[in-house]
Amino acid sequence: MLMSMSNACIIHPPSNELGSVAEGIMRALPAWFGIEEGIVAYTAAADRMPTLLATVDDVPVGFMTIERHFSSAAELHVLGVLESHHRQGVGGSLLRATEAWLADDGCRWLQVKTVSSDRQCPAYAKSRAWYKAMGFEPLQVFPLLWDEANPALQLVKRLD
Repeated sequence: MLMSMSNACIIHPPSNELGSVAEGIMRALPAWFGIEEGIVAYTAAADRMPTLLATVDDVPVGFMTIERHFSSAAELHVLGVLESHHRQGVGGSLLRATEAWLADDGCRWLQVKTVSSDRQCPAYAKSRAWYKAMGFEPLQVFPLLWDEANPALQLVKRLD
């Protein structure tokens, strides 16, 4: 079953076989995905974790990979939307579909980690603003979770 949105964008239900598709999108987003080991790890994750896909005219434009930590808690493990489709509702549609899918399965909490504002980076400033606009709230900064140059900000959202 396909979940659709306006502007001919289709949100496809979760699949565990989208690593190569996710990899292509990540490689097109070097401001967010500039570390090769990260791309390799996230590609493998999209092959083993539920991943929703957004397409326009059958072309992949975004994805969202979910990691379920507990029955009541999940994480946006990795996500990306091609810059040509930013500010067109693709990310929000992916998130709403993800939230509905998780809530239907009893999940109550959703978290995401991104680079904190302790690192000056315009791309991640855009990410933090988007998460805030989508209802996520900052919970904690982990200065060394990834490495000193990339302090991690954990954000959370209650699914109702």
